[in-house]
Amino acid sequence: QVHLVESGGGLVQAGGSLRLSCAASGFTFSNVYMAWFRQAPGREREFVAAIRWSGDITYYVDSVKGRFTISRDNAKNTVYLQMNSLNAEDTAVYYCAAARFGSVWTATQARYPGNYAYWGQGTQVTVSS
Repeated sequence: QVHLVESGGGLVQAGGSLRLSCAASGFTFSNVYMAWFRQAPGREREFVAAIRWSGDITYYVDSVKGRFTISRDNAKNTVYLQMNSLNAEDTAVYYCAAARFGSVWTATQARYPGNYAYWGQGTQVTVSS
């Protein structure tokens, strides 16, 4: 059974940092792209970042480039999202997602939620201004 469990969310002041973690089990973690999406109240789910199975290729939405860093540890079946210089627009529920094997090869494919087979329950990030 597949499990994706996010942690690390919370309340932080603008300009602060948080590190999200997502522990995966039940599938071959090292074979698939992993990604973070987020959803703010009243808005559609938005792609944030993705990382190739080997960790050597990453993609980001423009609004987080230079502030967020996605990484992974295949030995621990865990993907991370380091978030710095947070602002109020980053407030959302953040979801970890695991891609369908072979479904993600390009930046465009990495941004499409339909290419992800498994999702975590989400972790709330609230940035106070």
